Amino acid sequence: MTVNSLYDEMGLTRIVELSPEHGAVLEYLARPEQCHSGGVVQGGFITGWIDAAMAHAALAVAGEGVTPMTLELKVSFFAPTRPGPVFATAWAVKHGRRTAFYEGTLKDANGNLLAKASSTLMLADRAKVEAAAKAATAS
Repeated sequence: MTVNSLYDEMGLTRIVELSPEHGAVLEYLARPEQCHSGGVVQGGFITGWIDAAMAHAALAVAGEGVTPMTLELKVSFFAPTRPGPVFATAWAVKHGRRTAFYEGTLKDANGNLLAKASSTLMLADRAKVEAAAKAATAS
């Protein structure tokens, strides 16, 4: 699966903001097929949206030479997420050379808080991660 097809599967509409100072804001379109009973978006999509925003924010700070890898992730759900546009926002709490701490939220188009997350990220060398992935698929 390519990055673009993953974005399509997750429903990414656009990257609204991406900067080292302000972090990341990603807009997604929550679709009915991402819902379980009662028309509520399944929590895995919500988690993935905020996790992706935190990774994008980390890339904005660290640059393209790293791959942010989630070591720990905690998500709290405050309200049901329904189909329609949603916005995942993320920012650095503390960004070190190898480890970083990020937070993020998911809000609906009216600005209602739907979920909040915190994450510990390992900032891995991208070239090493890609080389290991190629070696794993070759064997």
